[in-house]
Amino acid sequence: MPDFTQQVILPGATIGILGGGQLGRMMAMAARSLGYRIQVLDPDPSCPARFVVDACFEAAWNDARAAGDLARGSDVVTLEIEQISVAALEAAERHAPVRPGSRMLAIIQDRILQKEWLVAHSLPVGDYRAVYDLAKFHAAVQELGCRCFVKSAHGGYDGRSQEKLGFTRPADIPAIEAAWKSLGERPVAVEQAIDLEMEISVMVARSPRGEMKAYPAAVNLHERQILVWSALPANIPATTAKLAQELALSIAEQFQLEGLLAVEMFIAKDGQLLVNELAPRPHNSYHSSERACATSQFEQAVRAVCNLPLGDVSVIQPAAIVNLLGDVWLNANSETGPRFDLALAVPGVRLHLYEKHVPRAGRKMGHLSAVGKTAEEAVQHVLDAKSKL
Repeated sequence: MPDFTQQVILPGATIGILGGGQLGRMMAMAARSLGYRIQVLDPDPSCPARFVVDACFEAAWNDARAAGDLARGSDVVTLEIEQISVAALEAAERHAPVRPGSRMLAIIQDRILQKEWLVAHSLPVGDYRAVYDLAKFHAAVQELGCRCFVKSAHGGYDGRSQEKLGFTRPADIPAIEAAWKSLGERPVAVEQAIDLEMEISVMVARSPRGEMKAYPAAVNLHERQILVWSALPANIPATTAKLAQELALSIAEQFQLEGLLAVEMFIAKDGQLLVNELAPRPHNSYHSSERACATSQFEQAVRAVCNLPLGDVSVIQPAAIVNLLGDVWLNANSETGPRFDLALAVPGVRLHLYEKHVPRAGRKMGHLSAVGKTAEEAVQHVLDAKSKL
């Protein structure tokens, strides 16, 4: 494998992105503003990024040959989705630096390995069990008090490949077995439900030269494991905010991250700060960084993988986003569709659509963003705008 140096990759070069969804699209738009050429790989020939990039390779996430072809014509390769196979990442690494790389992705792609890595590095996580068969699944649910989340070790996001279990009596055997079957009778991580005060996330960037910066924490609200809205900065005690950033920076340093890493965390009612999951890419909860921060997460991703100086992560003004799922289109008036004109009448609100042509329930089609004097005011603005759709 070539010994790639840590040279700066200057504007005019080509960035390859594994994944052409909305995150790839927004990263590509930021990269184009900086003067880079962009090509993406995605199995969907009409993926959102196709309309804003120079070239699109239509290929499956496990297509090592196509990943190698993408990398062969790129000066650096990054990603916007974790589902890329390790074999495809390794094929790309033979031709260009891949940031983040296959070693880190192999751990993060497997929720069980990810939990074990966090524990091995003395990072705080909630109680969980790694489960590989039905008998251990029964035991895990009972040991964790019958209130738990069950997540497939591989695949799934936005609530997919997950089940929530909660029993008012000792473990309900039929329900446990139904959950095991619904998740494909494959290895799962069984996580004890936590009495939550708040969900937050911290985005950290690290360049190959070792420069690191952590954004202020974002506060997030989920329903059915899908992000509803997110706001910057989170209204949390200064000590908690500092600890959250320190945890994210520690994880990035120990992984020797090159690129972005979103660290999702729980604040429990007893004050504990626990790491939930890691995402080595731009993240839905930092879309508001485009409005709130001196440097958006998308520009920061480009700076990090190209080894440019990292941008200022200060919050200039509080901001929030609310996701627009396909349900908005499905529930709208069939003649007019969503009333974006009414939503945009709310002061300070902007519309961000991803050019996905087929709305489906639960599918992220776009988001609304807004600024405010406080993060709470910004949330009210986007929720008000969404209610008018």
